Amino acid sequence: MSDEHLAPGAAIAAPADHAQPAQPAVGLPLWLLAEVTYRCPLQCPYCSNPLDFARQGEELSTEQWIRVMTEARQMGAAQIGFSGGEPLVRKDLAQLIAEARKLGYYTNLITSGIGLNEQKLADFQRAGLDHIQISFQSSDEEVNNMLAGSGKAFAQKLAMARAVKAHGYPMVLNFVTHRYNIDDIDRIIELCIALEADFVELATTQFYGWAKLNRALLLPTREQLERAERITNEYRAKLEASGNPCKLIFVTPDYYEERPKPCMGGWGSLFLTVTPDGTALPCHGARMLPVEFPNVRDHDLRHIWYESFGFNRFRGNAWMPEPCRSCDEKEKDFGGCRCQAFMLTGDAANTDPVCGKSPEHRIIVQARSEAAQPVQPIQRLIFRNDRNSRELSQP
Repeated sequence: MSDEHLAPGAAIAAPADHAQPAQPAVGLPLWLLAEVTYRCPLQCPYCSNPLDFARQGEELSTEQWIRVMTEARQMGAAQIGFSGGEPLVRKDLAQLIAEARKLGYYTNLITSGIGLNEQKLADFQRAGLDHIQISFQSSDEEVNNMLAGSGKAFAQKLAMARAVKAHGYPMVLNFVTHRYNIDDIDRIIELCIALEADFVELATTQFYGWAKLNRALLLPTREQLERAERITNEYRAKLEASGNPCKLIFVTPDYYEERPKPCMGGWGSLFLTVTPDGTALPCHGARMLPVEFPNVRDHDLRHIWYESFGFNRFRGNAWMPEPCRSCDEKEKDFGGCRCQAFMLTGDAANTDPVCGKSPEHRIIVQARSEAAQPVQPIQRLIFRNDRNSRELSQP
């Protein structure tokens, strides 16, 4: 049965006899993303967590996470990111960081900064944490707090960004840009310079999870993106001329491209995500797909990475339909993003509609046209919180 004929929520499972077609050579899972929790004090309307996060299973224990990290390291994983939700809500985070460092990982903490304090920073530094990235919603305090759902969020983020710098970490900031803040790109960059940022990711919203739900309100126009990129390039030139080491990374949304991105470097090639309840995924968005993915409670990571149906489902190019199958760029973009194909066409095996060669590219063109509509009040966004999650995931 093909993907498009499945009932909503049904999962594609391995054949009953578990027979697998010949698979291409498989690389090593070099980057482990440990989504240690879906709990979060904020309610960002562009969060990439699944819409039904409030109904997910029990979180892995400390011991189970240590086993996962150990198995991944033995397989070759060199870098680990602690993410969520908000990973700071885990009381064992310092212990997990220490164990990861002991195993030889380069360790990253990806955080909103809410819940961070001087004591935790000191604990993380003793544990051997290598890198902290703090996210902001906006350079404008009112907009930042409204999007975050917290009246104190902006002040806390500023304080913790400065504290991270004071503790000797590289200052790494992430601003998710969209229609409600992209026109303030110059103010965003000025704030980053004032905070003495070393690296700044100006990441236009990618439309997965809650962002997909709010796409009509969040997607900037082409003109807004072009202006933002022009201003970013002007600041790059100024920073270089003045000898300022700050690096600005500008990420455009897929919706304004004509060729799809090589999502995660290819399905099951480099990245391994483990979700709070132990489900293992080839990318952090794949949980939405009607594919049966394994759980670390039931299988070791070697089996999951090399043998499971879910991780082999879209490896290589034998699965590709036309026009991907005969495209001379299929070894570069791997057919694009499977999650995006599923979200926009209902079939994860379709060509990513971002591609100008896709029969469904009109979906992307239509979305660009819709972005030209007047900006709506920010209150119309559907915010990421437990109540909305439960309502959206009702049977």
